Amino acid sequence: MRILLLTHAFNGLAQRLFVELRAAGHAVSVELDIADAVTEEAVQRFDPAVVLAPFLKRAIPPSVWQRRPCLVVHPGPPGDRGPSALDHAVLEGARDWGVTVLQAAADFDAGTVWAWQPCTLREGATKASLYRHEVVQAATQAVRAALARWQPGGGAPAPAELAPRPAARGWRPLLRAADRALDWARHDAAEALRRIRSADGFPGAAGMLFGEPCKLFDAHAASAAVDAETAAAVPGQVLARRGPALLVRAARGTLWIGHVRRGEAVDGVAPLKLAATTAFAAEAAALPDWPVPLQRGGDEWDELRYAEYGPPAARVGWLAFDFHNGAMSERQSRRLVQALAQARDRDTRVLVLAGGADFFSNGIHLHDIEAAAARAGDSAADASMRAIEAIDDVALALLTLTDRLTVAALRGNAGAGGCFLALAADRVWAQQGVLLNPHYKNMGNLYGSEYWTYLLPRRVGEPQARALMRGRLPMNAAQAVALGLVDEAFGDDAPAFEAQLLPRALALAADAGWTALVQAKQRQRAADEAARPLADYRADELAHMRRNFYGFDPSYHVARHHFVHRKPHAWTPRHLALHR
Repeated sequence: MRILLLTHAFNGLAQRLFVELRAAGHAVSVELDIADAVTEEAVQRFDPAVVLAPFLKRAIPPSVWQRRPCLVVHPGPPGDRGPSALDHAVLEGARDWGVTVLQAAADFDAGTVWAWQPCTLREGATKASLYRHEVVQAATQAVRAALARWQPGGGAPAPAELAPRPAARGWRPLLRAADRALDWARHDAAEALRRIRSADGFPGAAGMLFGEPCKLFDAHAASAAVDAETAAAVPGQVLARRGPALLVRAARGTLWIGHVRRGEAVDGVAPLKLAATTAFAAEAAALPDWPVPLQRGGDEWDELRYAEYGPPAARVGWLAFDFHNGAMSERQSRRLVQALAQARDRDTRVLVLAGGADFFSNGIHLHDIEAAAARAGDSAADASMRAIEAIDDVALALLTLTDRLTVAALRGNAGAGGCFLALAADRVWAQQGVLLNPHYKNMGNLYGSEYWTYLLPRRVGEPQARALMRGRLPMNAAQAVALGLVDEAFGDDAPAFEAQLLPRALALAADAGWTALVQAKQRQRAADEAARPLADYRADELAHMRRNFYGFDPSYHVARHHFVHRKPHAWTPRHLALHR
């Protein structure tokens, strides 16, 4: 059928439905929810059988929902109503949850339920992470079930046909900042974590650092050893730094706070979300640095961790990195290069590069670059160049690790430079629900680097590489396997993928043909280098990037500014709005 996706933004859920529904044979077009008149025009132009709204921040106009079926995806079970469904669930520690597809009506979330899919929320996960995994997975299933019940010219399906529903929760209002504000003197670390996690992604939990109001994100429990060592500290005291994070004492226990928005909004524009040690750079510099070894046991948090598995003759190295929202700052890329250098010195046959649970990587850290525009003696262009050189170094370290096999493990989505960083590994394994966006042009016509001009054609060929970069569309793991971008996709969800990941890596390390595989890899790398050196690919890509960063066309800088400041869309990109 013809389906119009009406959405506030083309977020992960909208992308997943766009890809899945098109793969199922539906004609799908997208309209961003900009104004009622624009929505009315889109419906008139595309004439959809169904309008599907996966992510809205305001009501569908009556002129649309009164004339044709409009199905709204609500991230809560039937009877749950209101704009902060998942926020409330995390704040209250709910485990039994669900996603509902209901018909738009005069009241919010009050229309006829067409389908719903139960799910269990992970304990201790952030709102954003739950949305990207449990909610997206359940929503996809619920939408399929709802569309399967659609009949041309028919009304809503009878409620009696639906699966048993949980007890109705009723209307719950928008959570206000005060509802989850932190009081370091009153809240223990567990309560502070719950409040921050309920607001992670957006809008952040209100709290104080160094006597200044902030919105707090990306919080992690400190270890029992750190709790004991800091027991005498005053609640609210900032005690140390590690990577992007600051260590803060709560009423009981301590937390690492990874990212913050420092200060209050000015003229409706919120401060940038930055690593806490960047937002409070001067204050952080005066604190002790508490690093931890890359290879460690226990519950000491850090962005990177290395471990080894398997027998001595078939060892697997496991380098895990989890950067907030998949964004890689210059500092994080440099740390990853150092970690790869340490892994190179270990006697392993396979090295698994395990990206974050939510995102493998999304390339360079745009918020960090935007902040450079306001720093004396720096610029966004200079920061962009440093960031792209740093992530290029990560890709180069992988490409030149030729004495073992490397695996990129995509537990979460990958976009832009993060996709091509994964392609620098010998094998790319992905969870079946993962989305990939192997292109750059959506960020102001960026050319891109990370050796993509070498990596992409060798996997899919020159014509397909050009088509992917022009198309600017997401794809799922199955499509990526069919194209050759991904070698294997397995696991219905993240836990299932992770359960199979290590056994597959161990099997690869123990494979009788391992020596032949490594020798073939070395011969191919040598032949490719003789045909055209990696330095040549990099120089050519960076020449294009310099024009993006320093040239007369400001498209990249405008797109980056709009992205980091969440500027409202003025139109729907034409590669999505097929009806236009």
